[in-house]
Amino acid sequence: MNVAYSMLKRTFELHKREYEAAALRALNSGWYILGKEMETFEKQFARYLGVKHCVALNSGTGALILAFRALGIKEEDEVICPANAYIASVLGITENRGTPIFVDADDYMEIDADAIESKITDKTKAILPVHLYGHSSNMDKIRAIADRHNLYVIEDCAQCHGSTYNGKLTGTFGTIGCFSFYPTKPLGAFGDAGAIVTNNDELAEKVRLLRNYGSKIKYHNEIVGVNSRMDEIQAALLQVGLKYLDEGNKERQRIAEKYLAQITNPLVLPQKTDPKVNHVYHLFPVLVKERDRFQAYLKEYGIGSAVHYPIPSYMAECYKKWGYAWGDFPNACRYAKQEVSLPIYAGMPEEEIDYVIKIVNRFA
Repeated sequence: MNVAYSMLKRTFELHKREYEAAALRALNSGWYILGKEMETFEKQFARYLGVKHCVALNSGTGALILAFRALGIKEEDEVICPANAYIASVLGITENRGTPIFVDADDYMEIDADAIESKITDKTKAILPVHLYGHSSNMDKIRAIADRHNLYVIEDCAQCHGSTYNGKLTGTFGTIGCFSFYPTKPLGAFGDAGAIVTNNDELAEKVRLLRNYGSKIKYHNEIVGVNSRMDEIQAALLQVGLKYLDEGNKERQRIAEKYLAQITNPLVLPQKTDPKVNHVYHLFPVLVKERDRFQAYLKEYGIGSAVHYPIPSYMAECYKKWGYAWGDFPNACRYAKQEVSLPIYAGMPEEEIDYVIKIVNRFA
C-alpha cells in the first residue's frame, strides 16, 4: 500500500462543489483585489476568533513582517522567540532589523515559558510565541511575563487555527496574532495567503495602510508600505474552508487519538500534549533517534513522512554571523535531529491510518 504524507486533493474533494462555486463567484465578480470577498472573509474570521479586526494579507510571513513593522520594531530592538521555530517566524523580526533572542523548547516542543524572563533586557520589546504543530504555547505564563515587563506579544498562529489554551483561542492572547493560510494549514487557501488579527484599532488601520503601499486612497501614500494583499479568489475559497475548519480539526484529532492509542513502539515517541491545550494536530510529530533509518523504512513500505525542522533558525546559514552552536539549545537541537511527521489530514482513508500504525509498530 502507498500512503502519501499529505494529499490536498482529497481534502479539496470533501467540499469540491462549494470550492468551485466560490472560485467562480469571485471570477464572475470582475473585481480581484481588495474587494467584497476579502472583506467578507475578514469579518468572518474575526467573528470566529472573537476579535475586532482581521486584516487579510498575502502570506503568513507577510503577516509577521507587517506586525513587527506596525509595532515599530527596529534596529537594536530585541524580540524573544523559540529556538525550534521555522525560519519564517524569525524573518518577521530580522526583516525589520530587529534581533531575535532565542529560548529553548520545553517538553511540549513549544517555547519554554519558564526560560523567557531571564532573557529580557532593556532592549526587549516583544515576545513571539510560535504555536507549533497545532499545539499552543503556554500563553497564561507568557501573557503574565509580557504584562510585568510591558512587552508586546505577537503570536505566530500559522499551524494552530482553532487551537485553544485554557479554553481561549490562539491568536487572541497577544497584541497581534499572525496567521498563514498556506494550503497545508488547518485553514488552507489554494495558494499563499495570510492575515493578522488584533483588538487594537490603531494597529489594524496601520497594517491596512502597510499592505497597500501605505495608501488608503490611490496615489495618496501616507506611510512607506508594501504590496501584501490577499486576492479575491483566495478570500472566497477561505470562506468555504472556514465553514469546515472545526470539522477538519476534529477529524485530525480523531486520527491522532488513534495513533496515540495504537502506536506502541517505544522507539517512536509522540509529542506530549499539555492538558490545558486543545491540540488540533496540524501535524503529528514523533521523535525517533534513528530518524534517517526510520524514514527509509517507512519509504520502503510506501509511507510518506516529513521533517519539521531539520535546521533550526539559530543554525541557518543566512544567520551564521550570530555564531551559535547546535548544542546551545539542547531541546531544539534534539527535536531538529529526531522529529518526523506522520501522515495526518482530513480525508485520509481509514485503511491507510491502520496501515501506518501497523508499519510503525514493526520498526525495530
